[in-house]
Amino acid sequence: MRELSRRQAIIGLGAFTLVLAGCGEDEAPKQAAQTANKAGAMANYGVNQQFKATEPLSFDVLYNNHPFYPLKDDWLFWEELTKRTNVTLKPVAVPLSDYEKKRSLMIGAGDAPLIIPKTYHPQEEAFVASGAVLPVSEYFDLMPNLKDKVARWKMEPELDTLRQADGRIYLLPGMHENVWVDYTLAMRMDILEELDLEVPKTWDELYTVLKAMKTKYPDLYPMTDRFGIPTPGGNLLKLVAQAYGTKGGWEYQHAFWDATAGKFVYTGAMPQYKQMIEYLHKLVKEKLLDPEAFTQQDEQADQKLISGKSFVISCNAQTLVNEFRGALTKANPDAKIAKIPVPMGPVGDYKIGTRLENGVMISKKALEHKNFVAIMQFVDWLWYSDQGLEFCKWGVEGTTFTKDASGGYKPADDVDFVGLNPDASKHLQKDFGFQNGVFSYGGTTKLLESTFSEEELEFQKVMNARKAWPVDPPHPFNEEEREQATLWETPLKDFVTQQTLKFILGERDLSEWDAYVKELEGNNMASYINLVNTAYDRFKKEHG
Repeated sequence: MRELSRRQAIIGLGAFTLVLAGCGEDEAPKQAAQTANKAGAMANYGVNQQFKATEPLSFDVLYNNHPFYPLKDDWLFWEELTKRTNVTLKPVAVPLSDYEKKRSLMIGAGDAPLIIPKTYHPQEEAFVASGAVLPVSEYFDLMPNLKDKVARWKMEPELDTLRQADGRIYLLPGMHENVWVDYTLAMRMDILEELDLEVPKTWDELYTVLKAMKTKYPDLYPMTDRFGIPTPGGNLLKLVAQAYGTKGGWEYQHAFWDATAGKFVYTGAMPQYKQMIEYLHKLVKEKLLDPEAFTQQDEQADQKLISGKSFVISCNAQTLVNEFRGALTKANPDAKIAKIPVPMGPVGDYKIGTRLENGVMISKKALEHKNFVAIMQFVDWLWYSDQGLEFCKWGVEGTTFTKDASGGYKPADDVDFVGLNPDASKHLQKDFGFQNGVFSYGGTTKLLESTFSEEELEFQKVMNARKAWPVDPPHPFNEEEREQATLWETPLKDFVTQQTLKFILGERDLSEWDAYVKELEGNNMASYINLVNTAYDRFKKEHG
């Protein structure tokens, strides 16, 4: 574990200051913005205080339009938000499928809204050099709720992973009180019962279960998978890689922190990465895993599960309820499906994940806006205050939810969400706009788990008993390094993705692993890792 830097120690003592050495040249515009652009801002805004602009305000926001709950102008969310904050949000709607591309085009053209949510680190890095988005860490003093949660939850190690080479943060992250694991495997419990099998706790036990299923049902693949587009095997590779102590699929990053060696190594060349490949190749070779699992459309995968052609598939809590359970029961009334705790591997009982969520970028245009301080206060309230987080998740007490004497949440009788009230006539997301992925993420564990069924709470109980994986140290590139790294990253990622799939499917023999590593070296692997370790050493020296 890294020693606390002086800056981190100061934060730990409660004096949360993020003024960094070398940023003095930007102090003047920063001070000017906070002094002059206060129209509509509250004079004494503080932690868990209701933000309400002193005059009616209107801000545009980039809106990721989800097909499961398409945008509606008459949602209660918009009306109640204006009532509480005196702010009217004007959504600039972009389809979910085009969100990242359209966001980049709008920012590049200078046409982006003031508030740009639903951004996953490190996507913000593409906009840092141009100055298109604000170094938001310079303005944390305007965000008391964010500062409070960072201090109380000791989030500074996570925030450090967002810092760029200048020491600043350009993305306001969603923050969870604790590491939360959602994605895992779903399994047909009735098939386990039929074969007198226990829920597998390890990947080796899963292999045994799949073998038994194959013996009983030789004409089908016991396991198929979804979430393979655009990242082949996105969730499955992630989970298996974690079990072996590396990163794959959705989580794949070129550089992996080797704590023993005290340096970064190239992920796609790690022995542990090869072990992940060997495991999955074994499943495919023995026809336990559908070879189409890594690249098929979700709808194809779902249909295989629902029609009984497969018994195991990736899922999360919402997918289980919204996509699988109802359709499967309709097709086969005797079928029972459930999430299983993420199987473990050689690294043991770790809960691998992050407390950070997707976050919000603020356009550079906001700094010159007469309502700049009000914008930052509003964002702080909506995304970081306890009241704002509750509002985004649950809505209006007495209308969309009620609370019991212990403070527990319950949907109103006529409102459903993730099957909590399946016979209700209205839906929390579709009809009211709450629990919306643009606004609702992060918060206390109690709030997070407030929408969980008893079944999901049992899953979380098992996962929460596991140890949290340490946070990697930051290694931000400077502008020149970023430019060089960008030239190497795409060819490297494409090559690793292609070869990983070939090894797993048996299109390339694993005896060629050493040749594959040499091919990585030909794609600038060593130069890339040297760049990463140089950036790590520099940041550690300059910022602790």
